[in-house]
Amino acid sequence: MAIPARLNDSVVRAGCNISPSQSSAQLTKSAMSDPKKYKILIVDDDKFLLDMYAVKFKNSGFEVDLAQGALEGIEKLKNSDNKPDGILLDMVMPGMDGMDFLNAVKKDKLAEQASIIVLTNQEQSGETDKTKGFRISGYIIKAATVPSGVVEDVRKILEKK
Repeated sequence: MAIPARLNDSVVRAGCNISPSQSSAQLTKSAMSDPKKYKILIVDDDKFLLDMYAVKFKNSGFEVDLAQGALEGIEKLKNSDNKPDGILLDMVMPGMDGMDFLNAVKKDKLAEQASIIVLTNQEQSGETDKTKGFRISGYIIKAATVPSGVVEDVRKILEKK
């Protein structure tokens, strides 16, 4: 079917005005909106993992805040007006562990809007049983998930919210 001559200079598709001089890359860029930039707080006692996940999440467009340990994570939540969209939480940490962190967050209502994602090496069902009284949005097993997979899993969880 031929396009009438009066429409050759400008075609409207999917609500976008497209001139004949626009490339398909420009069309794709103009038709797509930027994805939401999520803010994530990563709580882990392992400095190497914190740094590695920070790079992975930042490279994927996240705003990242790090807490080396649960106590530092609690302090960051208490002292920040800009609360995270998600909290990626290691459960096994010295001193204040993940369960202590969850109890403090719940008791003090520190992150009511945040999705809490547990990042652990504990594959036992007991781990999920212990956290049933909390708003856990997902569980990611460290040993079974590559770092880029962790980022994608977190993004999917946050997008469902």
